[in-house]
Amino acid sequence: MVQASQKRAVANHRRRLVERGISRYEVRGLDKDKQLVRLLAKRLAVDDADAARLRAEMAKQVADRGGIWAALRRSPLVGADLNLEREVVPPRDIDL
Repeated sequence: MVQASQKRAVANHRRRLVERGISRYEVRGLDKDKQLVRLLAKRLAVDDADAARLRAEMAKQVADRGGIWAALRRSPLVGADLNLEREVVPPRDIDL
C-alpha cells in the first residue's frame, strides 16, 4: 500500500515536471531501443539549440518517409480488394 507521504512526493514531483514544461507519456517500442529512447527524451528535454537541431533533423527524417498515407500505401494489402462492410444485425433482447 502506498503511504500518504509517498503519494504526496509523487504528486509534487509530477507538478514540478509540469512547471518545467515536461509531460509524461508512454512509448511502445523494441526492448533494445529503450535506452536510446530514454537518452533521446533526456536530450530533447534540455530544450537548447542542440535539442532544437536534433528535433528538426528527426522531424525531417520521419517526414521523408511520407507520413501515414505513404505508410498505408506501402501495405501489402493495397489492391487486395477487401470487403470491409459489416453486416447490420438487429439488437438482441436480453433478460436481466
